[in-house]
Parts: sequence; C-alpha cells; structure tokens
Amino acid sequence: MATEQLIPEENKSSVLATYISRIRAFSRNARLYLLSEAVYGTATGIFQLLFNFYALSLGYNEAVLGNMVAARSMTSLIMAIPCGFLTDRIGRRNSIVISIAAYSASVALMLLFPSSLVFFAMNIIQGLAQSLSGVAMGPFLMENSKDAERTYLFSLSSGMRMTATSVGQWIGGYLPTFFALRLAISAMDTKSYSLSLWAVALSGFLSVLPMLFVANRVSKTTDRPTFAPLSFIRKNPGKIEKLILPTLITSVGAGLIMPFMNVFFRNVHHQSDTSIGVIFAWGSLAMGLGLIIAPALAERFGKIKVVVVSQALSVPFLMMLGFAPGFGIVLVAYYVRTMLMNMSSPIYSTYVMEQVDPESRGMLASLTSMASNFGWALSPTISGYLQIRYGFGPPFLLTILLYTIAIGMYYVWFWRPDRNKHAQVSV
Repeated sequence: MATEQLIPEENKSSVLATYISRIRAFSRNARLYLLSEAVYGTATGIFQLLFNFYALSLGYNEAVLGNMVAARSMTSLIMAIPCGFLTDRIGRRNSIVISIAAYSASVALMLLFPSSLVFFAMNIIQGLAQSLSGVAMGPFLMENSKDAERTYLFSLSSGMRMTATSVGQWIGGYLPTFFALRLAISAMDTKSYSLSLWAVALSGFLSVLPMLFVANRVSKTTDRPTFAPLSFIRKNPGKIEKLILPTLITSVGAGLIMPFMNVFFRNVHHQSDTSIGVIFAWGSLAMGLGLIIAPALAERFGKIKVVVVSQALSVPFLMMLGFAPGFGIVLVAYYVRTMLMNMSSPIYSTYVMEQVDPESRGMLASLTSMASNFGWALSPTISGYLQIRYGFGPPFLLTILLYTIAIGMYYVWFWRPDRNKHAQVSV
C-alpha cells in the first residue's frame, strides 16, 4: 500500500512517454557509447557462436575450451583491482578504447596463428580487456547520466549490447555456410570458421571509432593509497560483502553452463551451426527485450524487487532447459530463462553504484568485476571435465543450486529489510 501511494496515477498511464523522455535526456557521450556497443555487440555475437566450433574443428575438446574460458576469466579476476587504478588514471573512455582494440587484436592473432599456446595467450589478453571494460563501464555510465535517466541508460546499454549480439549470432550462424559454398568445402571446415571470425576482428576495430569522439574524464582520486581496497572495506563493514557475494555465487553457477550452451545444443539436441545461430540470436533478442523493459519495472516496483522476482522466476525454466525431454520445451525454457535471469543485471549494477560516493565507484566496480569473473575462472574447467564424464546433468544441477542461494541472499539482505522499512512507514 505504501509503495502504491508513491507512484502518481499519471505516471502509470504514461510509461512509454516517460521512457522516451528518459532516452532523450541521454548525453552525447552516452549516445556515442551506445553506438559503439551496437557495433561491438555484433562482433562479440559472432565470436560467441563460432569460436568454440572453430576450436573443436582444430581438434581441441570441451576440457580445453573450459580451460581457455578459465584462463580468460582468471585474468579478469586477477587484474580487476589494477584495472580499477588504471581507469582512474587514464579515464574511462581511454580504458574502453584500449579494451575494444585489445580484444579485436586478440581475435586476429588467434586466426593468424591457430596454436594452443596462442589461444591461451590471447584468452589472457581478452581477460585483461574484459576486466578493463568491465571496471570502466559502470563509472562511465554514472559519470555521463543523471539520476532520472540513469537506470534507463544502464538497462538500454545492456539491451543494446544483447540485441546487437543477437544480430551477430544470427549472422554468425550463416557465415560458415556462406564461405563454404564459395570455396566448395564443408561448413564445418576450419577455414569456413576462420573466415567467418575475421568479421569479429574487423567489426571490433570499427566499434572503436565512436568512442574516439567521447570526451574523456580523468579521476581526481589518483592519489589513493596502495591498499585502498582494504581501507574501503574497513570503512564499509559488511556492506561491500553483501553487495558483492550474490554476484560471486551467481557467477560460479553461470560459469558451469553459459560458456557451453552452443555445445549443449549441438551435442545433446543435435542442432546444426545455422540452427544454433538462430537460437542464440532469438535468445539474445529475448534478453535485449527484458533489459529494455527492466528500467520501467524498476521504477514501478523498485530495483531489488525486480532483481529477486525475475531471477526467482527464471529457476524453473533453467530446470526445464537442462532436463525437459522435448526440444520444443527446451527452446521455450531457454528464451524465457535468458530474458528473466539477465534483465536484472543492469538494475542491480545501478543499485550497487548508487550505494557509494563517486570517488569509490572505480574500486567497487573492480571488486564487482572480480566477483563476476571468479566463477567464470573456476567453473568452466570443472564443467568441461564433468561433461566429458557425466554429461550436462551435474553442471545444470549445480547451477540451479547456486542460483537459488544467490536469490536468497538478495531477498534476505536487501528486499526484506526494505519491506520492514515500508511496514514501519505505513504504521
């Protein structure tokens, strides 16, 4: 009842008008960043779909794929704190530019020199790029938005990336066949995948261009002490751990399954590369839709409520995805779970950034990035070996358990105290 009274009637009847007004309020820097995200997302969509198949065509197995993902994520984990300091010194814009350029160069080098040593080395470079952009993105969006449109910018940024990723995955599903027909080779031939992945490197470099026109800001907090993380945690006892731990648990669960969804659809449900590309494309489109509607829901119901409810509703669909007998049910479950589980991510990112002062956002972004990458550094290796020995069943069960624990943390630490506060206000 108390929450209902906080929302004027005219706002309820003009959600679309409010959404449009929030988007119009985006700064020039924010608009350029979104344009870069659109191009870069297309590139990463192609890479996400085809790189595993490219590696498998060279003779590597799922365990090696898991180890490469782990190397990338471990690098992101280890480098999060140093990248936090670096983004403060060189600015968020420069950090994002370097990240995109490094990622694109790593893809090009893996195609030019396709050996296991180069693959692992370039995955480490990608991990560094991932850490740099991950640490810079949240503070960049905070610096280039105001309170009114901030949640919309975070969500639209993620939605733009996912929509572009869906386009990339759709394109990626057809690229191997396109080159195979022209070269009279198999669509599953290494050369077909290699030529297709060159689109990733070229599009990645192209996405740097809009960011070059973004005004760069350098933080004034470059004189922080070396042990700033410990000092930061001491000044906020218990608060930081609660903000980060659910993300950590979720990442451990996600790392067991998400890097292998293309392998899951091929090996378990016997889908072709083209079909998997279409599935991924629609999945990313569903995710993008969820991310676009998320800010309106957060403004209507509250950020934490959207996080808890959307993630809780996704768990039954994750069960169906892993264990339903019919592919039709699996497909529907994949789309619904993808939309529900991921729509809360930018909402929670906004919530986390709002809990600290501007000078501390770079450090909190570093710690959050470490939590996000910890699971992806640890879990893919474990999952790769589990898949070889027992199939996909155990990884799915572990993911379901870990997601449930994380959702409980969100509820107990953030939603329940807020409900009690509202109850006291009503009384």
